[in-house]
Amino acid sequence: MTSTVPQSGTVEQAEVGRRADAFVAELSEWLRIPSISADPGHHGDVGRSAAWLEETLRRDGWPTVEVWGRASGATGEGDDTPALPAVFAHWPAADPAAPTVLVYGHHDVQPADLEDGWSFAPFEPQVVGEELRGRGASDDKGHIAMVLLGVRAHLAATGAGAPAVSLKLLVEGEEESGSAHLADLLAAHGDALACDEIVVTDTGMVDRDTPTVCTGMRGMVEAEVVFRGASVDLHSGQFGGAVPNPVTELATLVAAFHDDAGRVAVPGFYDDVREPTAREREAWAALPFDEPAWLAGSAAGATATAGEDGWSTYERLWARPTAEVNGLHGGYAGPGHKTIVPHVATLKMTFRLVADQDPARIKALVERFVADRVPAGIDAEISTGGPGVPPLICDLDSALVASIREAMGIALGAEVLPAREGGSGPEALLSTALGAPLAFLGVMLPDDRIHAPDERAVLPLLLRGAEAVAHLWRLLGERATSEKARS
Repeated sequence: MTSTVPQSGTVEQAEVGRRADAFVAELSEWLRIPSISADPGHHGDVGRSAAWLEETLRRDGWPTVEVWGRASGATGEGDDTPALPAVFAHWPAADPAAPTVLVYGHHDVQPADLEDGWSFAPFEPQVVGEELRGRGASDDKGHIAMVLLGVRAHLAATGAGAPAVSLKLLVEGEEESGSAHLADLLAAHGDALACDEIVVTDTGMVDRDTPTVCTGMRGMVEAEVVFRGASVDLHSGQFGGAVPNPVTELATLVAAFHDDAGRVAVPGFYDDVREPTAREREAWAALPFDEPAWLAGSAAGATATAGEDGWSTYERLWARPTAEVNGLHGGYAGPGHKTIVPHVATLKMTFRLVADQDPARIKALVERFVADRVPAGIDAEISTGGPGVPPLICDLDSALVASIREAMGIALGAEVLPAREGGSGPEALLSTALGAPLAFLGVMLPDDRIHAPDERAVLPLLLRGAEAVAHLWRLLGERATSEKARS
C-alpha cells in the first residue's frame, strides 16, 4: 500500500503518507458494517456504523461528538428526531473569529448482495492493486474517512491543537434512502449546525487524469402513474380490441413525454430553466471525452448516446432537465403466452431538474400533463412522492470554490476545472436551511461503480483528496486572516 502513495512534496502530503496504511485498515473496518438505510433489517447496522464513527472521532480528539436520531444499534442513544442515526462533531478553531465550515456526507450505503453480480462479498472489503473494493468504499464512507484523514494531516502539518477554521461535521444516516428526516434534523439542531460555509464530500471528478470540481447538481421529482381498466384481466380473444388496454394506453402516455428532438414535451417544463453560461460551456467543451470508452465503461456497454438535440453528453447530464422512465409494468411476463387484456399497468418516472426549476411547479405540470391524457375507460392515479429535491448551482467566482480548486490543484498537481454532476442530493436543502453557501470536494470517479456491484475507490486518489482537505483548512484560515487584516 505504501508504494501507491503519491508524492507531491508538501508537508500535508507527507503527513497523509505516514498514515496511509492505518487509513486503509480503518476504512476497511468501517466498510464491514452493512449500514443499509433502505432495509429495515439493517437499521441496527446503521446504528453500529454511527457508533463506529462516533468512537473514531472521539479518538481523533474532536471535542464535541454527538449521535442524533432515534436510538438504534450499539450506542442505544439518540435524540427524539425520527431519523436513523446521524453523527455530528465540532472542533472549534483557536481563534474564535475564524470562520465555521460544515462538512456534510453520509455513512449509510446502498443495498448490496452477492447475487447482484458482485465478484466478492460486498461487506468484506479487499485491496486489489491500488483499489479498495467494497460497498461504501467510494460512496460515501471512503470520502468521510478522507476528510478525517485530512483533518489529522492538517493538525500534524501545522503543529496546532485546533484547525485553522472551526470545523463541524454532519454525517447523515439516511441519504441513500432519500434523506427523509434531514429537514427535521436541520430544524431541531439549527443552532449547533450554524456555519459560514458548507463543503459536501459526496461528489467526484470526470476523469482520474483531469481534475475537476463539481459546481452543481440537478434536482429531482418522482412520479408514479397507475392505469386501471376492468376489475380483472380479460380474455384477449373475447375482449381485445373492444375495451381499453391499460398497458397500451400507458405506453402511449410514455411516448408522449418526449418530442422528436428529445425534449420533454410537458407544456411549461422549460419555462424556468437557466441555461449554462458561455463560460461554463467552454470549460466543459475543454474536458476530454472519449465517447466509445465512456459507453463501454461508465455506461456499462451502452452502444450509443441519446438525449436532447443540440447538446453534448456532458451538457445533457449536467445542465439539461430530463424525464426518465424507471419502470413500466403490466400484464403477463412469464414463460410462453397468456392471452389477456391486462387490467392494470404502472409507470414509474423521475424528472431531473436544473437551475431555477421548482420541484413543486414541475410536479403540478406533470400531474396536469397526465390528467389531460387519460383516455375514456381508464381510471388513473398519479402520485409524486415527497416535496422533491431542488437543484443547486455553486457560484464559480466564490472564495470557497476558488479555495477548493486551489487546494485540489496543489494535491493533484494540475489545474482543477469546473464541472457538474447529473445526480441529485440534499445540498440545496442544506444551503437554504443553514443560510450558507455550499461547494463540493470529492474524488469519486465515474467508473467507481457506486450503487453497483464491485464498488471501489482508487486509494491514491483518496489520499490526494485527504491532502486537498488538509490544504483547504489552511487556505480558508489564511483567507480569513487576510480579510481581517484588510478590514
